[in-house]
Amino acid sequence: MTYLTVENLSKSFGIEPLFENITFGLSKGDKSALVAPNGTGKSTLLKIIAGEETPDTGEVIFQNDVRIGYLEQVPELNSAMTIQEHLLHGDSEITEIIKQYEQAVEAQAENFNTSTQEAYMKASAAMDAANAWDFEQRMKQILGKLDIHNLHQSIDTLSGGEKKRVALAFVLIDNPDLIILDEPTNHLDLDMIEWLEAYLVKSNVTLLMVTHDRYFLDRVCNRILEIDKGKLYHHNGNYGYYLQKKAEREEQEQTELHKAGQLFKKELEWMRRQPKARTGKSKSRIDAFHDTKDKVTANRDDAELELDVSSRRIGGQVIELEQISKSYSDITILDDFSYSFKKGERIGIIGKNGVGKSTFLKIVTGEEEADSGNIKTGATIEFGHYRQQELNIDESLRPIDVIKEIASVIELSDGKQISASQFLEHFMFPGKMQYTPVHKLSGGEKRRLALMMVLIKNPNFLILDEPTNDLDLMTLQKLEEFLLNFGGCLIIVSHDRFFMDKLVTHYFVFEGDGEIYHHNGTYMEYRALKEQQEAEQKRLEKEKREASKPKPAEKPKKKSAGLNYEQQKQIKKLEKQIAKLEEQKAELEFKLSSGELQGDELRETSEKYGELSGQIDENTMEWMELAELAESS
Repeated sequence: MTYLTVENLSKSFGIEPLFENITFGLSKGDKSALVAPNGTGKSTLLKIIAGEETPDTGEVIFQNDVRIGYLEQVPELNSAMTIQEHLLHGDSEITEIIKQYEQAVEAQAENFNTSTQEAYMKASAAMDAANAWDFEQRMKQILGKLDIHNLHQSIDTLSGGEKKRVALAFVLIDNPDLIILDEPTNHLDLDMIEWLEAYLVKSNVTLLMVTHDRYFLDRVCNRILEIDKGKLYHHNGNYGYYLQKKAEREEQEQTELHKAGQLFKKELEWMRRQPKARTGKSKSRIDAFHDTKDKVTANRDDAELELDVSSRRIGGQVIELEQISKSYSDITILDDFSYSFKKGERIGIIGKNGVGKSTFLKIVTGEEEADSGNIKTGATIEFGHYRQQELNIDESLRPIDVIKEIASVIELSDGKQISASQFLEHFMFPGKMQYTPVHKLSGGEKRRLALMMVLIKNPNFLILDEPTNDLDLMTLQKLEEFLLNFGGCLIIVSHDRFFMDKLVTHYFVFEGDGEIYHHNGTYMEYRALKEQQEAEQKRLEKEKREASKPKPAEKPKKKSAGLNYEQQKQIKKLEKQIAKLEEQKAELEFKLSSGELQGDELRETSEKYGELSGQIDENTMEWMELAELAESS
């Protein structure tokens, strides 16, 4: 069944087209990602599909009764609402029932009387009738996984990242048929990303998203839609398959370009003899020459991101942290932490949001003081610090002005010098874009410019705090190439697991309460180790639960003396069945309380739990009747 049809969509800002004649469709169950460079209108296309913007041409057609959920890249929430009010402000019947139930619970808690008790009973009955308890259970699980706990907190007090998580929770809780997600992993920590990844993989939802997270793309999506030079390419496979097909296409294009270049040289000689287009044949050849010229020059305009800026030499001492401690009121960031950085070291920092990763970076650079301990920084160390939340760019300026304020001439690692304009071209800012005011750039283009401002200062100790947010995949690949060749020290805080695995060899894992775990190896190796530890912990907890279960009391041997042979067999059979069902029920209780279930799996588990409870009750009643019969004889 086709859920969505997009036909000949075009959109321009001013005279520049973002995209033209985009056509594709989504069938039920498709999990598709849209891949394109920054500034080509990915977010605008999603907004048009979601009905938030109008196209210049074309139309968007949905299957009747398909429910849509849309997560914007930067959500705009009603600041006058609380989190709970926002989550329940939908117009569906089930959200209205839950809203009435929540109000009844609060009213009864404030003033317990006959009236509030009746209202509570009525609201509970409505929850039963609509099977809304599963909805509420799913809501609690999703909110817990996204670290949203105080539902009475005003949206006005939330940070940008917290607003993004609330908006994501709203979309998931509503359980729509088709979800449109714009950079859903931004502002999520790694545990949240891996939970969301598993949630979307298990769910039957149809999905269209934009994300730069390559592991996320590879595991969630079964279809990639690529916009390249204004054309849309369809790839039926995951991200790895897309890369393979894109490489094959580019190789074919290079072959064709080489042939076109050879033809261009030949035809250029003919054109220089100034042929007069008096015949249809010569005019046709002149037209073909211009077509060939356009093809060759169009490919020559592609700018490459060559981040080969030179860095200062590092002396004998780098940075040494000795017994560093740092706390904010009752939150411990560092507790007697010591570490000596070595030349060329590459550190990745991971951990939940709010455990102090950014604070740690500020302590390393001296921007913030530790409560205790000593920091020894080498005399030759020159920091370059890219911050995730601080884009200190005067948006009235043009990119060329921004760069020239720092340096008119930039020295590359091979000793050559290039102008600010040439450097911008290396950063995929072609001539026209260099003179476009910063406020007209896309979010990814602004971040690319901010990153460039850090790198051109020739640091030898580079600190990147969430550098991958809003960058397109092409920029990420080129940035990785630069960082692989960077000769200085490198610290990266990122939720992009692919980016980290490619660049770092040692991880600081911030576990909270000042605890920092050291891991040598890749993130995926660390994740496998954690899963092994968690599985062992679950096994021990299960053994503990089994050991704590009360053992069934031994029945007097003569209790069943008055039962006939068939009844004695039946009572023994029932005892075995009840014990087995109780064990299955305990396992389901553990699953339901784990917070790991979602969507259809949660609903199926809840239904199975109810069925098991009913079977246990029936078997127990039959056993009690037989036991009474045995006692009376």
